[in-house]
Amino acid sequence: MTNEKIKAKMKLIEQYQISGNGYHPFLIRDGWQVAQLNYMPEQQIGNIDKLDIHHLTDEVFILLKGKAVLIGAEIKENNVAFEVELLKPNITYNIPIDTWHNIAMSEDCEIIIIEKSYTHEGDFEFFPLNEEKKREMEALVRNAFEQH
Repeated sequence: MTNEKIKAKMKLIEQYQISGNGYHPFLIRDGWQVAQLNYMPEQQIGNIDKLDIHHLTDEVFILLKGKAVLIGAEIKENNVAFEVELLKPNITYNIPIDTWHNIAMSEDCEIIIIEKSYTHEGDFEFFPLNEEKKREMEALVRNAFEQH
């Protein structure tokens, strides 16, 4: 093989490394996207004040590092019932379409998210939590964090 062909082959593999706090969609293709969510203060337990929902996509979460608790919720007549799960590395977690959710993260946390393309541009709705529900959710999340 000539050097030219070797160089061309090396361009077939793309690499991404995402830094900086927040949500970063970095690989958007026809119908799907990959994003990285790195810790941001809004995702620290005690700061979470709302849930969100997507009506057009499931949302997949994969823990890269740190600690995170995935929060699922069912809302009926403004009554919120929570389910929480401490994420483990190398496990794929899915929040199905039309499921209220959020995620609590430690300061060193990094998560990969896979969902329908351009979800971040409009397929979301928020449900604000009252003080009582924030305290309930926070207690559940703190308990989950202590499991590990």
